[in-house]
Amino acid sequence: MLLAIRHETLYRYTEPARYSIQQLRLTPRQENHQRVLSWKILAPGHRHAFTDAYDNLCHTLTLTSPHDEVRISVEGQVEIGVPERGRIVDKGALSPLLFTVPTHLTKADEALTEFAFRELRPSRRTTDFLALAEAIRASVSYVTGSTAVTSTAAEAFAQRQGVCQDHAHLFLACCHVMGIPVRYVSGYIDSGSTRRAESHAWVDVWVEEAESPCWVSIDVTHAQLQGDSLCRLAVGRDYESAAPVRGIRRGGGAESLSVDVSVFSPSLGNQ
Repeated sequence: MLLAIRHETLYRYTEPARYSIQQLRLTPRQENHQRVLSWKILAPGHRHAFTDAYDNLCHTLTLTSPHDEVRISVEGQVEIGVPERGRIVDKGALSPLLFTVPTHLTKADEALTEFAFRELRPSRRTTDFLALAEAIRASVSYVTGSTAVTSTAAEAFAQRQGVCQDHAHLFLACCHVMGIPVRYVSGYIDSGSTRRAESHAWVDVWVEEAESPCWVSIDVTHAQLQGDSLCRLAVGRDYESAAPVRGIRRGGGAESLSVDVSVFSPSLGNQ
């Protein structure tokens, strides 16, 4: 599948900001099933490229002169295949054990711990993790705007509503209860016939079955293995370590944020 992606993030301020710094994880990962054909980032200020601890290609964006808006745009084309049985080939040097430690966004409370013990089967095969995703989807309805990026897995579980970020955090929380390595994935999804697309979040879980242990990627919101409609931007321990755009500023007064994402397949004429 060939995906054409455009993503614009626009911050506007009621007063000039004196200084802004943003960390961008807006470049798709180069992986065995995913190949970046073209990609560009358009943004004001100075950009410094680096690779973070999770092998994500990142940029630090700094603006040092007064500004009343920050417009960050990316666009390009990515060729994506279907990972066999959802398996992700990871050449990174990090131990999977790093991804067994909860964060403040993925720490399970008593109710979520009980849910994990009830819904996660002890054999821990791919089918068991797909069943956990289905249980999360059935327990926490997808409702746009029902949570914020600061919402925790326990909060989303308590209110029984959330978005893809919350579904991913819930999956992470359940696996952490059992000591299973699992990581957060940020990226894009091609919504197909709906002609709308958004940033998306899902998970990679460490599965020890068959010939060798490996990461298996699961779209929790849709309770299915990753297919060729998902473009991977970054992996991390939770939303905060894989967020596409995250930063701080000095001055600026009140802030408004708008995000526009377009994902389509040129070969299918979906635009």
